[in-house]
Formats: sequence, structure tokens, C-alpha cells
Amino acid sequence: MRSRTDNWFECKIRYDKVMEDGLQKKVTEQYTVDALSFTEAETRITEELSSYISGEFDVADIKKATYKEIFFDDSDLADKWYKAKLQFITIDEKTAKEKRSSVYYLVQAGSLPGAVKSIEETMGSTMIDYVIASVAETLLMDVFEYGKDKAEAEKPEYEG
Repeated sequence: MRSRTDNWFECKIRYDKVMEDGLQKKVTEQYTVDALSFTEAETRITEELSSYISGEFDVADIKKATYKEIFFDDSDLADKWYKAKLQFITIDEKTAKEKRSSVYYLVQAGSLPGAVKSIEETMGSTMIDYVIASVAETLLMDVFEYGKDKAEAEKPEYEG
């Protein structure tokens, strides 16, 4: 399990897809890319998908993602993306009352229980008190990280 914090943009792509029955159907798919601006996000998603989609496609929508951090699971079974809302619990020093602040994360996992387990494993090493307010499966097809190529993905991480 690894995590990455960045500026993420959610992009919707519309194109004609050849279905299993051989007919063409106009579909809209969602992807996430990391970028510094909307312009860069459009350029990056166009570059990434041009090798996967034959024919023309349109970038139908781009919006800033509500999450800044993504938890990646590189196993073959982790083929879904879940949006998690965590609430960090702090105590207000003046009033001595509990205060909760919400933070969103994107989690790659094979199932809902797998996503919860990944969150607990990642957050378990922190000293922050938190509760998992919600975890829901998204419609995201894939996430494209800047500078993440196949050679880097296959390189073993240094453990020392």
C-alpha cells in the first residue's frame, strides 16, 4: 500500500465504444489525473487515453477532485476505486469540546471491506484520532499519476 498527495482532477471522457455485441454505443467514462491546472489536466488525459481509445473522443468535463491523497494498492485484485470520508477528531482547547474535520481520500481496492482495511492499515500508523464516516464505490475507470511509467511501477521499493 502506498499513498500519494497531489492536485487531482476528475475527467469525464465521451467516445463511441464497440460493445460486446459489436454495436457502437456512446459512453462516458471517468478518470483521474494529477495536474497543476485544468489545461494541464486536459492535455494529460488526452495523451493518456489516445493510446487506449481508437477514434475520436471528447473531454466532456474536468473538475478538481475533493480528495488530495490517494491510497494505491498494486495487487491485481484491486480493480475498483472507493471514495472515503474520514473525520479527524480534535479537542478545542478553549471550549474542551470535540471537533471533527472531514477529509476525503480515494482508495484502490478489490472490495468495500478491502478498502476499509486499507484505510485502517494506512491510518493506523498515525497518531490522529479518526472515524470512517463513509466509503462508497466510484465510477472511476483509472487514475493516471504524473511521471508514473511501467518501468517505475515494476521497480521494487527500497526497504532499508
